[in-house]
Parts: sequence; structure tokens; C-alpha cells
Amino acid sequence: MGIHVVQAGDSLWAISQKYNVSIQRIISANGLENKGRIIPGLALFIPEGGPVIRTYIVKPGDTLWRISQRYQTTVKAILSANPDIRPEWLYAGQKLAIPTLNKLSMVTLGFVVPYSPEAFIPIFRQTARNLTYIGISSYSLTKEGYAYIELEDTAIIAESKLLNVIPLLMIRNLEGGEFSAELIGGVLENPVYRRNLIVSLMNFVNQKGYGGVSLDFEFIPPPRRQDFNLFLQELKSALGSKILHVNVHAKTEDIPTNRIIGAYDYKTIGEIADIVAVMTMDYGYPTGPPNPVAPLWWVEEVIKYSIRQIRPEKLQIALPLYGYDWRTADHITRAHSMQVIQNIALNTGAIIQYDTNASSPWFTYWRGAEEHLVWFEDIRSIIEKYKLIDQYNLLGMTYWQLSLRFPQNWAFMEENFSIV
Repeated sequence: MGIHVVQAGDSLWAISQKYNVSIQRIISANGLENKGRIIPGLALFIPEGGPVIRTYIVKPGDTLWRISQRYQTTVKAILSANPDIRPEWLYAGQKLAIPTLNKLSMVTLGFVVPYSPEAFIPIFRQTARNLTYIGISSYSLTKEGYAYIELEDTAIIAESKLLNVIPLLMIRNLEGGEFSAELIGGVLENPVYRRNLIVSLMNFVNQKGYGGVSLDFEFIPPPRRQDFNLFLQELKSALGSKILHVNVHAKTEDIPTNRIIGAYDYKTIGEIADIVAVMTMDYGYPTGPPNPVAPLWWVEEVIKYSIRQIRPEKLQIALPLYGYDWRTADHITRAHSMQVIQNIALNTGAIIQYDTNASSPWFTYWRGAEEHLVWFEDIRSIIEKYKLIDQYNLLGMTYWQLSLRFPQNWAFMEENFSIV
């Protein structure tokens, strides 16, 4: 596995010769269009095969020999991958690269909003081998707590079973296409409405053959914090052995009165749910100032806080399969898939920059007289996020959402992970 950052004067032919990988493999792994055009700053994933590189945080008492035995590799290989370290100077908290044949095992979940199941299923077939679960976001709820179906899910459920991916019923508190605090708050505070929601959810789960439920309730009013905990307890009791997956907004401290994160009691949610997915995305958000969508330093801070509340083996973090394009004059924002963003950069001749602190790529371009700034993910930034899963022994990753094309991610996963 390699990464090549394109320099002025590079060609795909020269890059293919350097790494002994065919041009077509490079084009396919990176979703290159326009006859394989490349630009300076573009980070290419080079699918070379061979050993994977795991990452490990040194703990008190560790030695290189013990670490090498854990990963079934050699001290020599570890020293080669970490030329700046000295065996006698290992210290707790030090991060090491570990070459090994033992791939990281992960539990993954990809979401889909099935506006067009027919268009989505071919995409699903390409990514299914990298997924444990698929969260099908077809459901919302009434003011009385009854779950109802908004988008047809039958074909995707059937396809998921053929592809050996467990389907989860995903429900969001949407009203008129927007998250409604009033809607979910009114249901959670009423024991009868909470019961209505659980009974109606279980009816859909059993009738349609779902493997469980994935909740995405956002902007829950902070006074409903304990009611949400009660609802989770009651829902998990009804689900029994089926999966309760709970998505929560990312935070680095508990602020119970905050309108976005206040209702999420991480510790209690982690005790009740089978899996908790922290939404480590939208640090840079639409209409806000241009910022990285998921800067690495922030994602790591969220993880460090989360694992003090939730057992790491229950915890997933989120990888956005989108980036944001800000019009700099007024911060009007559009979301695009990584494939679309790559094409914008290629078609405008932008020079891609890389913020090393955030571990995030960005570029500017002009549309007429309008300047735009784009933050997104590439092979460099996603590798750093996957390293965090390995370093902190997390369960795995979620992806929002599968309809958004990001070829580099799936090509990298094929070579580097064992998906449960």
C-alpha cells in the first residue's frame, strides 16, 4: 500500500512505473475520470498489496519484542517502519507503525437514504463486502410516537440479505425534511407515546426482517435526557438479541444544557446500546465558516472523551463520504461526494493543499467572479482516521452515506481490513 502525492510534471505512466502498478489499477482505485488527468497536490492511493501497516500506542511495560509477538511480526520490521525510535527509549503514549500480515478487524455500518433503490443497489453491490450492517434511513415518527415509512426499503432489505449484510431499520426525527426537536421531545416525555414508538418499530422490524434498529434522533431537548435513557432501556428490552445501534453527536465534554449535545448521556447510552456511533463529522458545517469537516485533532479528542464513558469495543466513529464547498463571500455551502469534489479540482485546475494539523486536504477555485473553498477527505486523511480506530481499539467505522462515491476509501479497505 502506498500514497503518491502528485507533483508538477508527474504523469500516470511515470507513477505506474515507480510503483510497478498498472495505470488502470491506479485509475480504478482512485476513481480518475477525464482519461486519467491528474493535478498537483492530488493524493493517489497505490494498491501495491503486501503487509499492512497497523498502529499501536505504547503502554507501560511494553517492549518491542512483546509488541512484535502481539502482531506476529519482528523487532527488525518495527524498527524499519519507525526509523526515529530507539528500543531503549520506548515511552507510554508513543505511537508506532507496525508492519504485519494481521489485518485490523472492524465492524462497519453504511447508511443509505433510499430515494432511488434501483440506482443504489449497483453501488451497494460494489461496497457490500466492506460492510457488516446497512442502516436504511426510511423511517420517521408521528407526534403520537408511531413510526411510519417515508421511503421504500423492501428491495434493499432483500439485497442486503443476499449480500450477507445485516439490515438495520434507521429512524430519524424528521418533519418536513428537517430534524425536529419539538417532535422527538414531545414523544420522549410521554410514556404512552414512547410505548407507541417501540411497538410500531418492533412491528416493522419483525414484519420486514430487520436485524435491529439504528436511531438518529438529533436536537433532542436537553430536559428529555433521562426520558431518552428510559426509551433506550425499553427499546432494547423489546429488541432482545437484535441490535440497538445509537448515533450520537460528537462532544469532548458533557454539557447537559447544550441544545445539540446535552441530551446524550454517553455513559448510560453505552451501557444500554449494543453499538454507539459518535458522529465525528461536521466540525466544519454548512453556512458556518469554512473549516475541515472532520479534523484529525478534533476526532481524537472526541474519541478520548468517549472511551472514558463508553467501552471502546462498543464504539464506532463516523467517516463522512462528502466534503463541503463554501462560497467564501457569504458561506453559502454545498455538499458533494469525494468523487464530485475530485472532479471539481481536476476540471478547474486547482492545486490541492494539505493541512497537516487537521490532516485534511483543501483547495480554492473560482466560478466566474465567485471564490470557493473546499474541504474534503482523501486517502491521506482517511488513513489517519483508521489509525485512530486501531490505536484506541474501537469497534469500527460508520459511513454517511453509501450513495456518495469515494473509490479511494473502498479500495483501501479491500487491502487493509478484515470486516466482520
